[in-house]
Amino acid sequence: MLTKELAIASYVDGQILPDRLNRNEHAQYIDLAKQMCEAYRQGVGTTRKNLHGQIQRILEADAACPIRRVGAFCKLLDDASSFDAGKPKQTAELRKRVFRQAAALHPLVNNIESILDHSQTEVKEQIAALEKTTWPQLEQQLFSDIIDHHRLIEFPYPSDTNELLARYNVAQTQAALLGARQMIIDATGDWKAILRYAKLANLMHRIESISGGYRITLDGPASVLRGTHRYGVQMAKLLPGLLSCTGWSLVATIVPKGFSKFIDTPWGRKQRWTLKLDDRCGLQSSVAPPELADSQIETNLIENWELMRVLHARESGLESWQLLREGDILVRGQRVFFPDFTVVGPSDTRILLEIVGFWTPEYIRHKSEVLHAFADTPLLLAIPQTLKAQWKKHAFSKNHKVIYYRQEISPGEIIQAIEENS
Repeated sequence: MLTKELAIASYVDGQILPDRLNRNEHAQYIDLAKQMCEAYRQGVGTTRKNLHGQIQRILEADAACPIRRVGAFCKLLDDASSFDAGKPKQTAELRKRVFRQAAALHPLVNNIESILDHSQTEVKEQIAALEKTTWPQLEQQLFSDIIDHHRLIEFPYPSDTNELLARYNVAQTQAALLGARQMIIDATGDWKAILRYAKLANLMHRIESISGGYRITLDGPASVLRGTHRYGVQMAKLLPGLLSCTGWSLVATIVPKGFSKFIDTPWGRKQRWTLKLDDRCGLQSSVAPPELADSQIETNLIENWELMRVLHARESGLESWQLLREGDILVRGQRVFFPDFTVVGPSDTRILLEIVGFWTPEYIRHKSEVLHAFADTPLLLAIPQTLKAQWKKHAFSKNHKVIYYRQEISPGEIIQAIEENS
């Protein structure tokens, strides 16, 4: 994924247009992409710095290629590669020894002119002998822990270099989303998969019903209290999954780096920059099917639940209970509730289980409003101990039970909480 520093975009009539390479205007990039991939494919053992130099020389064929585009391709090719990062501690010690030995024989010169001079070539050979190696090998090791000097181990990129160009286009759009204040997705086709990807992104989101589907509103990394790199990356990661779906449109409010949050319009009003996409935008992405769980907490719960059912079903009380991933979607007017799990028990008893992850004051307020709208629905809310004080300020329905967890959510505690309220 690209960083903001490598983002390229145009700003026209209030819209942000990320850099995109297409076959009509940028036909030469089909061949350039082949050359770039071949440079990495043939460059095993070469330093990252030298590989980047090759990419820069290849892209000099396009006189209009901006330096950020060069950096973007280098980043994408690096991300697809494996590099030897060296051994930082051992390398730092090696540098100290070599410099200490060389300093003792200062000055080092190519041509000796006084009795104080020492031959640089001879000193290098002496130091290499002390390290039981040759100077060329020693020189390779001296700075092997510096990122520019990491050496390429493997480049397992597919032979279809069109994928590199497709990834570039998606990556530039992702980079634009790193500055998003808000993202609104209208899902009318693969809405369940889109909802799944939205939850997988582990972002603050609200869901409401619209004609023929659902509207998902996501708070972006540039919004209040969420200006973190990690949150921005998670929002950008939503895009490849979204591109694999049909029947959606997206409008994102963007705060570009270095720009004012507002711009003047011909009518004197002010508006934010927007990024618009839909399922016919031409961006291509191939992603794996969504994982079963959105987070490590949910993964651990699923694994522990199955383990307890297999080994200790009777003792744990799980013998008659099942844990279903996102088994129910509840709609009440414009309100939509998409719980993380449905716990199904004897006589088809169904209890919804919602796990709280990220939070902000407005997220808690919105979640409380949703819970109030579904006050008559049996629900178990799992909240981190660290948020206990914030959530205790909110009143819960008698049909809603709260459990607080530290590192993991106990299956036994879930059943106990359900049975105590049945």
